[in-house]
Amino acid sequence: MEFHSALAESNDLEEACDAIAGQLSRYLGPGSVDLLLVFASAAYGSDLDRLPVLLQEKIGAKTLVGCTGQGQMNELQLQESTPAVSVLAARLPNATVSATAIANADLPHPDAPPSAWRRLLPETDGPTRGLVVIGEPFECDMRALIAGLDFVLPEVPKVGGLASGSHHPEGNALFCGRQRLDQGAIVLTLGGDIAVEAVVAQGCRPIGKPGRITKADRNRLAGVDNMPVKNFVEAQLRTLPESDMQLADGSPLFLGIQSDPFTMHEPTAGDFLVRNVLGIDSNGHLVVGENLAVGRSVQLHLRDGTSGLDDLQTQLERAHLDETKAAIMFRCVGRVGSDHERFASLAPAVPLAGCTCNGEIGPVGSVTHLHGYTAACLLLREAQDA
Repeated sequence: MEFHSALAESNDLEEACDAIAGQLSRYLGPGSVDLLLVFASAAYGSDLDRLPVLLQEKIGAKTLVGCTGQGQMNELQLQESTPAVSVLAARLPNATVSATAIANADLPHPDAPPSAWRRLLPETDGPTRGLVVIGEPFECDMRALIAGLDFVLPEVPKVGGLASGSHHPEGNALFCGRQRLDQGAIVLTLGGDIAVEAVVAQGCRPIGKPGRITKADRNRLAGVDNMPVKNFVEAQLRTLPESDMQLADGSPLFLGIQSDPFTMHEPTAGDFLVRNVLGIDSNGHLVVGENLAVGRSVQLHLRDGTSGLDDLQTQLERAHLDETKAAIMFRCVGRVGSDHERFASLAPAVPLAGCTCNGEIGPVGSVTHLHGYTAACLLLREAQDA
């Protein structure tokens, strides 16, 4: 199992691809690769039609997938100002990788059986170990897609993101094989002798104490711990140190929703699905960017300049980082901090490639979600049970 990441900056797309091919040849030697993940600047415009063909001709890849991003990264740098191409190349002699493009029209009805979802995915030898899911932000019904993938492959880690870099629907691109696509999603399936682990850092830290939802209506939080939600929030804010109070005065609040309703331990950072607080309705209820259920633990969260990186470090330290051979990172365009540098400090010399996204995909608990302000990583290593 061999991996190498490469990043090349150039206003000329073919020049960037030549530089990428040269780097891969020096480190991996001649010959094609089994997998090539590609992240490119949307600033290349119509030249992006040529990108997958250029890379296939210069490198050769049995499976090629990728997308555009406002920024491209590897373990050494994040390039957002100059057009660039970033790749992760892999030779996986005992693993199976395959990719498929999925349009909105292909998505089964919500009541469809598992077999309808399985037909969307390519067949693999042995169990599926992980999925990379990449979509475009304007037309792709990503929430429906990831819900269906969870339905049919509930225990399989799924990580990905929505393409970025352009403000109009045809400016972002997906890459699959030798094709450039403007709509839908790409699903990469990983199987065989490879282990996959998801790491999701949502970029917030909890404040105050958790409480249990005692009254809620869809995405409106009315009561916590048998008190009006307004009283609960005020009680939590009164306990904050002066520095956090100043931050809360000038920054939006977020609500963390416990991912596992059956856990017996008090939840900590990373155990919550973090969602925006959208406002307060006429009844004094908190309007949240997620439907709520009575009995779930919730806790207020704040975002500051260091919480995102601290959360990423905490989640990476919980993972099998010492066994990781390579990583893929999808990072929010609005996220603060140098996530690639924090990864490199914890996993020196481990190849990483990725891009900044308009939404990130990753699990919290047993459910896969579409996030914002998040860094979602897929860690790859050799399977111990193969």
